[in-house]
Amino acid sequence: MTLELAVLDVKPGQATEFEAAFAEAKSLIASMPGFIGLELQRCVEADHRYVLLVRWNRLEDHIDGFRKSPEYERWRSLLHHFYDPFPAVEHYEPVVALG
Repeated sequence: MTLELAVLDVKPGQATEFEAAFAEAKSLIASMPGFIGLELQRCVEADHRYVLLVRWNRLEDHIDGFRKSPEYERWRSLLHHFYDPFPAVEHYEPVVALG
């Protein structure tokens, strides 16, 4: 399994609109081969900051599958204009897990 992690800084005053757009966009990513699940969490200390965690079967499911798909183009049009700065995306592999 690969975990995709992105810290999303949403432009001030646009959190409500971002969350509504994300509610629509999540079905696009969920339809992709290799998608396992996702979480979007809002920061308690900075309510314009979110963390997006997406679980994929393999790194290639994200990079070669989703990112090169028509669904990604729609995802991008729904969400990318909310970010400032544009988020860095990192991928992680399990080392230790509890619970």
